[in-house]
Amino acid sequence: MHWFIFVAFFVLNNAPTCKSGNHENHEKTKYYKVSRWSHLNELVDNTVSAYRDCDTKDCSCYERVLERDLRIWEEKRGITEEHLKAAIPYGVHYQILDHKLYRQDDCMFPFRCSGVEHFLLELVNDLPDMELVINVKDWPQVHRQRDPLPVLSFSKVGYQNWDIMYPAWTFWEGGPAVWPIYPTGLGRWDLQRKIIAKAAEQWPWNKKEDKAFFRGSRTSPERDPLILLSRKEEDLVDAQYTKNQAWKSEADTLYRPPAKEIKLEEHCKYRYLFNFRGVAASFRFKHLFLCGSTVFHVGNEWLEFFYPALKPWVHYVPVKQDLTDARELLEYAKSNPDVMEGIAERGRKFITDHLRMEDVSCYWRKLLQNYAKLQRFTPKRNTSYKEIKPK
Repeated sequence: MHWFIFVAFFVLNNAPTCKSGNHENHEKTKYYKVSRWSHLNELVDNTVSAYRDCDTKDCSCYERVLERDLRIWEEKRGITEEHLKAAIPYGVHYQILDHKLYRQDDCMFPFRCSGVEHFLLELVNDLPDMELVINVKDWPQVHRQRDPLPVLSFSKVGYQNWDIMYPAWTFWEGGPAVWPIYPTGLGRWDLQRKIIAKAAEQWPWNKKEDKAFFRGSRTSPERDPLILLSRKEEDLVDAQYTKNQAWKSEADTLYRPPAKEIKLEEHCKYRYLFNFRGVAASFRFKHLFLCGSTVFHVGNEWLEFFYPALKPWVHYVPVKQDLTDARELLEYAKSNPDVMEGIAERGRKFITDHLRMEDVSCYWRKLLQNYAKLQRFTPKRNTSYKEIKPK
């Protein structure tokens, strides 16, 4: 930072003498441009310099997440049958016995269960006997104010929940259905990677529109400040609310007609893409990186298993949950396109290299194998449960 201030000081003090007020204003503007963003540029430089990428082998990027989630059960010296039975009301009960998968009949969200079962069946021949309670609802189940229970959930707030994170069903199927563009769900991750990456090729950085973009429903009022900013400063951000299943009137879209849904690959047209949490973590987060645009990630509480490996200012721009810094960050972005392009490329590369389908399967395997080691009872077949077989 001192270097930037020195340069600005030198420019100001060595400029030719001129009585013109315009010249003086010009020199002040030059100083302002140099100094205003120097603290952020220094932050980015230091953060990137300190960052070390993880190995592409054995989904090593996410090992610490797995260790943290299972640590409580190591401290308790394992998962007992009583723990397991107490967890059953909070999810779907699965049994893996003799390399076969069994499940209770009831599943509130069949496509979500199917998305989970794709990975379980893919690995079942390599897994020991175990019993699992897998939560397929949007929100975690076990708050830290109560005793821990061995419930697997796709998302949680780390300091609030005991839930053990697993890769969400949406990597295969059961993603949100956004009519009319995704009528049967968001789509398989391996296919979306190809679709969005191909669209990104049509929108290299120098052709992208230099503004922020967001389309989504009003899941919570937390998104309102960006929508209101968009209405005031259209050149800075294009953010609009779409309908959701609960939509009743324009009050649900902040007193404007609902905007049309936009495919994720069409987001690639814009340089800056906003990501908000939904009911829990946002399913769109991983998709946005594939555009090669800079992701502006709002808040830092809600997690999926891969979030902690992504670093602010290395892979994305962090935004306060109340959005009080959103306008300033967008001004910084527009004033420092090279910095933003670097963040965009690092984010795209991380997701491309470290969140492949083989990485998702790898995490499932490590999770289940380590979970099984903590089980302190011998699973017994519930004869009322049906066997789940590949489709």
